Amino acid sequence: MNPPATIAQPLARYAAWRRAGDFIFLSGVIAVEPAQQKIVRGFSDIPDEAADLIGRTGEFSSDYKDGPILAQSWFVLDRIRLTVEAAGGQMSDVFKLVQYFKCLDDFPRYSRVRRLFFPGEPPASTVVEVSGMLPSPDIVIEVEATAYLPLR
Repeated sequence: MNPPATIAQPLARYAAWRRAGDFIFLSGVIAVEPAQQKIVRGFSDIPDEAADLIGRTGEFSSDYKDGPILAQSWFVLDRIRLTVEAAGGQMSDVFKLVQYFKCLDDFPRYSRVRRLFFPGEPPASTVVEVSGMLPSPDIVIEVEATAYLPLR
């Protein structure tokens, strides 16, 4: 059984998110739970309902190949969702994403998962391929988000 989901947590001494006026800026989010020192490596590291929703097939070869990007995509976007909600917003308030990939070939699978979190108008988007990400070569995606959330 997976522990309850929490907002994105920093891996070092930096803020997971900051408010600046009417904007919420999230640091880059990766598929890691620092408190448990756990990296999401595949479908078995996310809730069963999410794994089934995003494409777990039950076929080892397919799930082994697609599992890391699909599970990490879901985890990262879910942590962004939880963080934005903790700040008082919702995913529709997110207007900009910057997505970092170790391999741009993963973008189509990530994009399928992203549509689940942004079923309406998608946010503005920048996609970048990078050579590596902290803390491990197992990390295949990092996403930072910006939301517009006016002070009330």
